[in-house]
Amino acid sequence: MAMFLEYNKAIRNYTRFDDWYLWVQMYKGTVSMPVFQSLEAYWPGLQSLIGDIDNAMRTFLNYYTVWKQFGGLPEFYNIPQGYTVEKREGYPLRPELIESAMYLYRATGDPTLLELGRDAVESIEKISKVECGFATIKDLRDHKLDNRMESFFLAETVKYLYLLFDPTNFIHNNGSTFDAVITPYGECILGAGGYIFNTEAHPIDPAALHCCQRLKEEQWEVEDLMREFYSLKRSRSKFQKNTVSSGPWEPPARPGTLFSPENHDQARERKPAKQKVPLLSCPSQPFTSKLALLGQVFLDSS
Repeated sequence: MAMFLEYNKAIRNYTRFDDWYLWVQMYKGTVSMPVFQSLEAYWPGLQSLIGDIDNAMRTFLNYYTVWKQFGGLPEFYNIPQGYTVEKREGYPLRPELIESAMYLYRATGDPTLLELGRDAVESIEKISKVECGFATIKDLRDHKLDNRMESFFLAETVKYLYLLFDPTNFIHNNGSTFDAVITPYGECILGAGGYIFNTEAHPIDPAALHCCQRLKEEQWEVEDLMREFYSLKRSRSKFQKNTVSSGPWEPPARPGTLFSPENHDQARERKPAKQKVPLLSCPSQPFTSKLALLGQVFLDSS
């Protein structure tokens, strides 16, 4: 958080002009292009997450004026001229401005943000809707359409619009309610909020990641590899098979910890029967598949 606050401060000091953020030369700080790119519209939403609300709202309102001028955000907007940039006049129904509106509305409750949402719905319905979906706007100056619909329109744009107008959605949970679920890996707390969106705005519950382990199965796969390795090593060196000391089987201390050959055989004999995969487990590649992707494994013989 502290690092991001410093980053936010640097951005304001070197790229912000009258609540716009311009393109600047990295090593000089001088303006290289006085343009606004539509992808930058995520920034006010990110600022809201660190509490920089006033700056976020002022910048958001600048971006909103561009939307009202064209019925969408052109890919590039020339700030001094107040118009689109040649060959960058299109709007592929990007979600960034609506994403910012959603986060800012959660932080402020300002009805202006709902007005943006209403305008977005009306604009998209009026100028983008076609028989089989919603088309990319090829040119916002005359609203000509392109023969395509980007995947992020359904995955992100529509989703953020829905969440903007649905304040009681489970995604917005502040942690006041949750579900406690008993799994083979212990008790898991689910649905408590704090969801993380991936790059296509699919929500991930961080608490669920703890419940979706395949630690035990992967431990056995690692031990199989170790068994094969030590067996080959012993045969090459013409060593006698070591006797195994008695004692109860114990799992590795942490993920990735490997057994030594002295206690490995007995541990395998005492391995509990495999349980059926629970409903809350997540699919995971077998360890051998990961080896094939990641390359050679270097074993510590110390």
